[in-house]
Amino acid sequence: MFTGIITAVGKIARADQTQGGLRLRVDAGGMPLDDIAVGDSIAVDGVCLTVVACNAVTFDADVSRETLSCTAGFNPGASVNLEKALRLSDRLGGHLVSGHVDGVGEVQRFDAVGDNRLLALAAPPAIAKYIARKGSVTVSGVSLTVNTVDGTGFTINLIPHTLQATNLSQLAPGAKVNLEVDVLARYAERLRQFDDGD
Repeated sequence: MFTGIITAVGKIARADQTQGGLRLRVDAGGMPLDDIAVGDSIAVDGVCLTVVACNAVTFDADVSRETLSCTAGFNPGASVNLEKALRLSDRLGGHLVSGHVDGVGEVQRFDAVGDNRLLALAAPPAIAKYIARKGSVTVSGVSLTVNTVDGTGFTINLIPHTLQATNLSQLAPGAKVNLEVDVLARYAERLRQFDDGD
């Protein structure tokens, strides 16, 4: 589990094709790796990946074809938001994030509003129903609060700290982002299905 509070912005150093998908090498940027071991989980742009090798500055992880089919690409040179897995003693500053991306959204607008940015996104219809005004959503690994919802579209206000601490400052209309909806919304729907007799 994760919180959606980004530890550092890293970079995809390599992305090599494998029989099962991709083997990534990620430059961890300013995120210390001294407490990371093979088998640990790190969220890379919101995708929970298992570390298969690491040193003081980089770690390797495999990305399956299934994961590649429902996430934005991991292109060499791309900056990525990084977060280590949540420990029981950590503060929950964002919301509970599984690192299981639900789909890819597309940036519609990225407008300056003073020092902030108004981020307007379009979500795939299959997951748009889980996005609610004042609810939580994860965008490329970042825990954010939804401002408005209109059909499959929704908006978010990005404050200067978020822009400085994540790769979201690099967004522009047409950019693709990984989306994970709040897991509580999925459980609520499942419970409702039983209440309705399904």
